[in-house]
Amino acid sequence: MTARVKKQFVFTGWHMLATICTFFGVIITVNLTMAYYASHSWSGMVVGNTYVASQQFNRKTAEIGTLLATGIKGVITIDQGQITYDLSIPDQGPVVADDVVANFRRPVGEHQDFSLTLLPTAPGHFTGTHPVADGHWIVETIAKRDGKLVMHEANRIAVIRGQQ
Repeated sequence: MTARVKKQFVFTGWHMLATICTFFGVIITVNLTMAYYASHSWSGMVVGNTYVASQQFNRKTAEIGTLLATGIKGVITIDQGQITYDLSIPDQGPVVADDVVANFRRPVGEHQDFSLTLLPTAPGHFTGTHPVADGHWIVETIAKRDGKLVMHEANRIAVIRGQQ
């Protein structure tokens, strides 16, 4: 009668190779997945040329300071695709502008971005129609009169069920 002796497990070089390959395979797979999502969710583009943007920074800061000193306030409202923008100076009344453009941008991604020219319906009151999907938006509004900048602002808003 012979008794079978159970063979003990021996960790060999092949086992070590499989362990190392599995370990690094998981790390490489996770890194490639994250790189794919990073490159397909946001362009990363903030400005086209950082050097030119840095040279324009002081000029733009001075322009914004001048605009803020005027006391002009802009209020944007969105209701089921109807976009209104009111431009006024508190305690003084509406501000007249010839041209108002609203640039809607998603904080992440650019496939839903759009620009809309708002038409004046009354002094300091501008309207336009465009469907605005729910979610977060950065709305940049630029108002000009006689070719000169009257207001330039950017606000982050949230649209929920078609309303801001």
